[in-house]
Amino acid sequence: MDSIKVGMVPLGCPKNQCDAELLLFKLKEAGYSLVADVADADCAIVNTCGFIESAKEESIEEIIELGRLKAEGKIKAIVVTGCLAERYRDEIFAEMREVDGICGIGANGDIAEVVGAVMSGGRVSKYGEKHALPLSGGRVQTTPGYFAYLRIAEGCDNRCSYCAIPSIRGGYRSRPFDEIISEAETLAGRGVKELIIVAQDTTRYGADLVAAGGMTPPLRNNLAALLTELCKINGIEWIRVLYCYPDRIDDELLSVIANEDKICKYIDIPLQHCNGDILKAMNRGGDRDSLLRLINHIRDTVPGIAIRTTVMVGFPGETRAQVTELCEFIREAKFERLGCFVFSPEEDTPAGKLPGRISEKEGLRRQETVMDEQSRTVDAWCESMIGRKITVIVEGYDRLAEMCYGRSRWDAPEIDGKVFFTSESGMTEGDFVTVEITDRLDYDLLGVRD
Repeated sequence: MDSIKVGMVPLGCPKNQCDAELLLFKLKEAGYSLVADVADADCAIVNTCGFIESAKEESIEEIIELGRLKAEGKIKAIVVTGCLAERYRDEIFAEMREVDGICGIGANGDIAEVVGAVMSGGRVSKYGEKHALPLSGGRVQTTPGYFAYLRIAEGCDNRCSYCAIPSIRGGYRSRPFDEIISEAETLAGRGVKELIIVAQDTTRYGADLVAAGGMTPPLRNNLAALLTELCKINGIEWIRVLYCYPDRIDDELLSVIANEDKICKYIDIPLQHCNGDILKAMNRGGDRDSLLRLINHIRDTVPGIAIRTTVMVGFPGETRAQVTELCEFIREAKFERLGCFVFSPEEDTPAGKLPGRISEKEGLRRQETVMDEQSRTVDAWCESMIGRKITVIVEGYDRLAEMCYGRSRWDAPEIDGKVFFTSESGMTEGDFVTVEITDRLDYDLLGVRD
């Protein structure tokens, strides 16, 4: 089996990346040889995303491209895993003849058997119950050695009307407290310095365990309790929290973020909108005033925090006046980090059946309007950083810019900006250095190592 080479194309969110790392370990444990370039593989795996239309299109394009390699004899078999595999079981085999194997998320633990079957000439699909998706075990880390994603739960119970995640991934399932701590300690032992906490809703962590009588947290807020314990792990320098649901951000959590030095003063809160009617139609709570109160309270409790959010335009029935309200809200809230996407009608979701959709052209126009508004906040924030000395985690060297680069405490990998800087002394990836900010370029900061 050592002669069989397996490569993977990992797509989608950090939670999907956690799945990919577990899948790769299963394959390595079974004796397969892992290769970085799928063009060098005997069997290519596409770990797909199926959340919104653009993600599905990206996944399909990757499968088609691998099909070309297969037709040229460069690879022998293609296996599809992840959300697209779970969501479109019959359609993939029926419409994509180049695919040899499909592994639903509940069968991720059987990936080695699926690969073995397709390499023996079979056309195989395997599925299991969603709750059987492995959440723990050995990992082949695919991020740079100095940071790792730490998934604390899977699935979702929020039932936002536009979202297919509950139907794809199932209900919310927290990982056991001690299991998460143990994994974090293992990662720290490997040299990981930054932990990035992920789940579909990190702030719900542990609620299901408590309800089932399987967890008695030392604090009322289970995420706060978990973060407090993670901060005790030697070797971990930064802890970053993503995907916080606004309704569950309380003073206990904010106090831990404010008072624990290892926790980055950064919080990701996908708000989606500010208009009360739109939020209600999304099956979410709040309105412009309540969300502004939350944002202001977070800033008062955690001075210097950077707040990231995502918003959606083009939800069915959204008016131009409501887009104007959203822009005014963004102007008032002054989000340091914000992304905007256009509503994608997903089958099997309540919002997918709603009337009042806008054209693609209008959706893109509204998206551009929102991002133009956000750019003003980013400009002001970047300007305010000039002259400051900040800590940066080193990520590499950009030959084109002839500068080193890294991230500040206020920047998550892949989605936020970079800090580019010059240095007269050597350093390695994962080092923490002090950089004096001297200028900015769009969303990025420029500086000199102190």
